[in-house]
Amino acid sequence: MERATVIKDEIIEQNARFLAVYLETKNSCLVLLSEDEDKLGTLAIAVPKPQDLLGPPSSSVLLGDRNTISARMFAEYLASRKKKIALVSIYLKTVDEMQAQSVFMKLIEKVARAEPEKEGATA
Repeated sequence: MERATVIKDEIIEQNARFLAVYLETKNSCLVLLSEDEDKLGTLAIAVPKPQDLLGPPSSSVLLGDRNTISARMFAEYLASRKKKIALVSIYLKTVDEMQAQSVFMKLIEKVARAEPEKEGATA
């Protein structure tokens, strides 16, 4: 049985620190995107369409109301890319949602393709 993958990363841009925590299991992935510290923010879920159906994934906001556009957009993107249920949380303190989108996209690209370190591996 394979365990969940957890990857953390950060980017400093626009005089702010942007963080990502990525958790991937066999059937789903969760990304926490935040400014300055790891926190749960507006949470959206997206479910990929079956392969024989066209169109974007179905999505909904589960929690919060501040960054709903970005949370749904990134959840739909991740569900389409990974072909899994995707949950995305966005927490911003000072940076505007639209300004943070490009930084968060970079973070998602980094953590969603990164290979986790193998437990017990020696260098």
